[in-house]
Amino acid sequence: MTITAEKKQEVIKEHAQSDGDTGSPEVQVAILTERIRNLTDHFQKNHKDNHSRRGLLMMVNKRRSLLAYLKKVDVARYNSLIQKLGLRK
Repeated sequence: MTITAEKKQEVIKEHAQSDGDTGSPEVQVAILTERIRNLTDHFQKNHKDNHSRRGLLMMVNKRRSLLAYLKKVDVARYNSLIQKLGLRK
């Protein structure tokens, strides 16, 4: 259900703005997206896991607020991020 440390470092390196960047909205959204995808796969097998479903909803809402912030601050970075992650069509 959680992502491994190696996978997390790979996601951070791919989306970081500069070396050592872990707090930018792009990195946070990318990590949340990876965790959401893992939980979505988990729910294919465990339909009744309502405790994890609550965590999933909180992550989706957090990602939505981070994306709204990024869209408000810099639309170009927002558009490139959603295209790179494949969030919207």
